[in-house]
Amino acid sequence: MSETATYTHGHHASVMRSHTWRTAANSCGYLLPHLRSGLTVLDVGCGPGTITADLAQLVAPGRVVGLERAESVLSQATYYAGEKGVADRAQFVVGDVHSLDFPDDSFDVVHAHQVLQHVGDPVGALREMRRVTRPGGVVAARDSDYSAFFWNPRLPVLDEWLELYCAVARANGGEPDAGRYLKSWARQAGFAEEQITASASMWCYNTPAEREWWGGMWAERVTKSDFARMAVDGGLATPEQLQRLADGWLQWAADEDGWVGIPHGEILCRV
Repeated sequence: MSETATYTHGHHASVMRSHTWRTAANSCGYLLPHLRSGLTVLDVGCGPGTITADLAQLVAPGRVVGLERAESVLSQATYYAGEKGVADRAQFVVGDVHSLDFPDDSFDVVHAHQVLQHVGDPVGALREMRRVTRPGGVVAARDSDYSAFFWNPRLPVLDEWLELYCAVARANGGEPDAGRYLKSWARQAGFAEEQITASASMWCYNTPAEREWWGGMWAERVTKSDFARMAVDGGLATPEQLQRLADGWLQWAADEDGWVGIPHGEILCRV
């Protein structure tokens, strides 16, 4: 099966500021104890490659392949790998997780961060990830759960933002609450209960700098990114409504009590 969903966030500068913040430490801590020197890793949906480069350092002298559907972002990933000194161990390719262009049993670890919420067939994607993983290896995935986001102060305008985001994501063929479904999807993909370790973790933003970064980023996303265009083109919002949502995020960021928690589901599946 080929990809049928549309990537909701796109690659606007406001989105990439979020993606380049991600590291192995803050985004796949559940996987790190299972990594060791010499492993081969496939990083599905690698984006700008910040996690990929960290993984390359952690498994050196092993190699890491970063796979991304959007070719335009791979030049940034390649540049970042060079900056981190892992260009010789990190390769970046264009591909579709539903139909991976690798033989069976190619990798020791196949990892996907914030990917399965955006694909047309997450169960099929996990089957493909399993196919290219060697016996004894692991398939690892982590996804946020949008409906479980929570924040203070409880501004009604942010409830409207969340409702709109989920509507746009589902109209695009994705599942914004993917975190809670990862274990179920893994079982449907053929992993037995005893092969799956499911867990959860969070991102939390509340300091002045974090509020300015997160609130400002979303204020820009809801007015300038692909999400904004899709919301308007799909008849789900008007530009005026989007501006009101942006103002809501700026209001949240300016509040000294501002706090947001972002839960994630995680799965580690033994092959």
